Amino acid sequence: MIERETVAVTGFGPFRQFLENPSWKAAQGLKSAGLGNRIDVYIKEVPVTYVKTQKIIEELWRTVNPKFAVHLGVARGSSAVILEQTGKNSGYRDRDVCGFCPENHCCVEGGPEKLDSVINMRAVSKFFKQSGMDVIYSRDAGRYLCDFAYYLSLYHGQRKAVFIHVPSSGSLASADRLVPLLLTLIQTMLQQLEGPSETA
Repeated sequence: MIERETVAVTGFGPFRQFLENPSWKAAQGLKSAGLGNRIDVYIKEVPVTYVKTQKIIEELWRTVNPKFAVHLGVARGSSAVILEQTGKNSGYRDRDVCGFCPENHCCVEGGPEKLDSVINMRAVSKFFKQSGMDVIYSRDAGRYLCDFAYYLSLYHGQRKAVFIHVPSSGSLASADRLVPLLLTLIQTMLQQLEGPSETA
């Protein structure tokens, strides 16, 4: 019998003008499409609050303990998919939807200033860009809930996590264009995760 593995996918809840957040819609689309026979897709909606985000991300790694976590957030005003390499620990001064910001403006007291995903996002973005896809590499997830969730996941999940900003405008903003691209991106990342560099 084939052993099944879990990939966790999170999207954010309502935020400003997004009554239905495109990132959560994309997460639901990924769950419906699936990632093949060997992989269970676990999805979770994350409210745009620091306290709940922290609780959900910590619980995700403690109870679900996925092989890999994919966090989705919306990039306002962007028409491209943005692959984030790095999560940052400090500088969280913008208030969440409840009007709060984290104590000491950081994710983890005494944690490293920044953490990088085990996935080489530059290589992934380059591969897709060469195929004519609107995929961009970034090292700045924005020091808001996206960056906060990403850092916590990298910290608790031994860096086996990625953050993808999905577009809010343009042709890729439609779920039927976005979900197939996200599926291919995630499959490429999983191949990299299982690749020779893992044993090097």
